[in-house]
Amino acid sequence: MRAVIKFIIALLVAAVSLVTYWCSTEENEFTGEKQHVDMTVEQEIALGLQAAPEMAQQYGGLHPDRQAAAEVKAIGQKLVQNTNVKETPYQFDFHLLADEQTVNAFALPGGQVFITAGLLKRLESEAQLAGVLGHEIGHVVARHSAEQLAKAKLTQGLTGAAAIATYDPDNPASRSGAAVAAMVGQLLNMRYGREDELESDRLAVQLTGNAGYDPRAMIKVMRILEEAGGGAGGPEFLQTHPNPGNRVTQIEQAIQEEYPNGLPEGLQQ
Repeated sequence: MRAVIKFIIALLVAAVSLVTYWCSTEENEFTGEKQHVDMTVEQEIALGLQAAPEMAQQYGGLHPDRQAAAEVKAIGQKLVQNTNVKETPYQFDFHLLADEQTVNAFALPGGQVFITAGLLKRLESEAQLAGVLGHEIGHVVARHSAEQLAKAKLTQGLTGAAAIATYDPDNPASRSGAAVAAMVGQLLNMRYGREDELESDRLAVQLTGNAGYDPRAMIKVMRILEEAGGGAGGPEFLQTHPNPGNRVTQIEQAIQEEYPNGLPEGLQQ
């Protein structure tokens, strides 16, 4: 009888999670895609502003070089103001982090964009920096954080239902079923993350080209990231980001689709 009750409860938890996820659907005005999100743009902006100081501290705070920081902000705003990103409600701001060792860039929901000094010092041109910032802008306008949150809640609900259905307090071995369910949920979210990265690469091609930068500079950025990673890191399936070498192919394809007649002359490299 207890097993039947557990099974019914598990079904109810799973059903509520699925219904909540599928009913939280909006059309992204920037990309035109249907998305499952459960927060408003205003909530995204507020969340990003709230989290920004703490995130900065994790990378040693903001960089003291005001000139370098101003250049990052200027290039970021050029991407915003010279593309249709300026028509979105997001409040973009671009920050240079003091961390000289970590090679990274990321965006919080709502428009707070960060790049570490460790990555900036490896870049060789303004166009490469524009490619990095354009990629992070892509994450924001594509609402990837809101999507990830909705997916994480769905995964949490489904794995919780699986744990309820399989766990037996009188049988310690049943705990492995819950562990497997949790691992599967984690791998599913990693897959979504890689898809988000590739979509942001495609958006960055559009944004950099429209702002007057040569999007081919992003290919060199991928080479830089590949060198920084030492060419290792384990199977791509278990990584949160796609292999930089594989991303090059996607970027080249995106450039071809965006400019079927070839890139215009005069783009900044």
